[in-house]
Amino acid sequence: MEQTLVILKPDALQRGFVGEIIQRFERKGLKIVAMKMQLLKTDALSEHYSHHKEKPFFKELVKFMGSAPAVLMVLEGKEAVDVARKMAGETSGRKASPGTIRGDCSMSMQTNLIHVSDSVKTASEEIRRFFKKEEIHSYEKSGSDWLYSSDERK
Repeated sequence: MEQTLVILKPDALQRGFVGEIIQRFERKGLKIVAMKMQLLKTDALSEHYSHHKEKPFFKELVKFMGSAPAVLMVLEGKEAVDVARKMAGETSGRKASPGTIRGDCSMSMQTNLIHVSDSVKTASEEIRRFFKKEEIHSYEKSGSDWLYSSDERK
């Protein structure tokens, strides 16, 4: 099974959307294998968003992401990266489709509630950045036999 990193940004916490967002992922069938609340440090955020370093919004993004605690999760499931990205919706809440997290609950490009890994490779790097190996759990989820067909569980 594939794993992906999801960060519920400070605005998700401040606006009371943490439970609803987690519930959406659980309803879909993604399994939470790690989760914690953390005030993210500037160094980790600068590394995490280094691909935006030369963009004019970089400093504001790092400041925003460190302004209040965030909820970090590792989700697991078949094609978890793509599934989580589709559920999050386009980066801009104004452009995101209704039915997605951002489409239903966000109007912003930056304060858009959620970060999701954009590829399997990036997910692996991001998970290592924010979680120690012993913080990620492996377990059988009750009812998982009803989630995937037998050939998909292989």
